Amino acid sequence: MARSGEEDIHPVDRHVGRRVQEKRLGLGLSQSALANAVGVSFQQVQKYEKGTNRVSASKLFDIAEFMKVDIPFFFQGLGSQAEATPGLAEEAATFDHDHKPSRTSVEIARLAPRLPPRKQKLILEMMRDMLGDDPA
Repeated sequence: MARSGEEDIHPVDRHVGRRVQEKRLGLGLSQSALANAVGVSFQQVQKYEKGTNRVSASKLFDIAEFMKVDIPFFFQGLGSQAEATPGLAEEAATFDHDHKPSRTSVEIARLAPRLPPRKQKLILEMMRDMLGDDPA
């Protein structure tokens, strides 16, 4: 369903769309490749990823099957929205979606778990230092 403006986008639709985008980029897929696989136009994939069009249950199922993830993957990290919504993961970490994922940020997220914990902490400290952020 199309909506008139950015302010009308439901936070869950935006979150699901961004999770689709993150996974697509992580798999190295173009919007066209995903669109062809699930039977929509690449423009429709763009709208899904922005949250301007909601992903129907059947299309989300097709996307999950193609990307080889379970449906809950797209809802992980909803944070306070998940806590207020029965049935969603209670322990989901808050995921900051103020910044769109880039190929580089997705690759960093994909590679980080392969590092030993000590090196992950060093990378995190370096990133915080570069940003001037205090550890949480």
